[in-house]
Amino acid sequence: MSIMLDNDRKAQLAHLYDEMRPEHLYPLWEVLAKLVVPQPQSPAEPAHWSYDTIRRHLLRSGDLISAEEAERRVLILENPGLPGQSAITPRLYAGLQLILPGEIAPCHRHSQSALRFVMEGEGAYTAVDGEKAFMNPFDLILTPNGRWHDHGHPGKGPMIWLDGLDIPLVRYFDAGFADRLEEPTFPEQAAPGSTRMRFGRNMRPVRSAAAATDVRGVPLFHYPYAEWSEALAALAGHETPDPWFGHALEFLNPADGGPVMPTISAGVRLLPAGFETGLRRSTEGAVHVVVEGSGEVEIDGETMALEQGDIVVAPSWSSTRWRARKRLGLFAYSDRGVLEKLNLFKESFE
Repeated sequence: MSIMLDNDRKAQLAHLYDEMRPEHLYPLWEVLAKLVVPQPQSPAEPAHWSYDTIRRHLLRSGDLISAEEAERRVLILENPGLPGQSAITPRLYAGLQLILPGEIAPCHRHSQSALRFVMEGEGAYTAVDGEKAFMNPFDLILTPNGRWHDHGHPGKGPMIWLDGLDIPLVRYFDAGFADRLEEPTFPEQAAPGSTRMRFGRNMRPVRSAAAATDVRGVPLFHYPYAEWSEALAALAGHETPDPWFGHALEFLNPADGGPVMPTISAGVRLLPAGFETGLRRSTEGAVHVVVEGSGEVEIDGETMALEQGDIVVAPSWSSTRWRARKRLGLFAYSDRGVLEKLNLFKESFE
């Protein structure tokens, strides 16, 4: 409290506070400036992880614990400003998961929504409610909340992907539930690629109410690199880059045209060699992965060098600028979708 008070009133207020404290009552005027701030003050810090470093530790863990023993063999990317919270931003989680040939990460479901962005390997799959999506580098695969999912690897070599979840958000709302299936895998319900054939052409099936099937709001869960990279390249060939985004596309839910999942948005960007963006701020916290090329990102005045596979987090309202040394391809996920629903999304450009 910044109001000037005489010593007598200060003493009386201090006595009042002491009397109220056992009743769990506290004066708003003493903390109002911290509760209602002029702009976001995220506890998260800008941070950068080298993929090569994470990969080395992850492969070592593969020698020591199996996917079945761990349930999910994952290394958490914890923000240095959020120690002990298993969070990369106050509302998002990130981790790198490893599955080895012959392993199965057993079937479970939970309230948290998740995406998988494949970093390396081939031949493994993610199954959602019994439909398999075979994974290739830079594919995006979703496991929406409440859906049974397991991972298996009948192929060769290590398979590594980035897990992005809304674990901190669900924890904040005290809304988390989880179940584990007795069997390691969910019974096959549809041939691989069935949902992509029905919903992956920017069109959706029309049926009578009696014939409609329950897709629970997120009917499409596999966005292959072969398709989204072609779309991004086509966009780059037919427009000049946006001053702040370069060439950018957002992944959409074909059921409603919104973000891929209610609490998580995702997209890709392409910056031509030598291109530099303007400074941008937004209330979203965003996690970025370098898909191709090299360059650097400047976040709140701190410059970080970027190579393929590196992961960077830009907290809410951080001032961010990207520079491409070679053609720079980026994947990102954020909490923008939920902020827009709550009318809390805001951005500024310089």
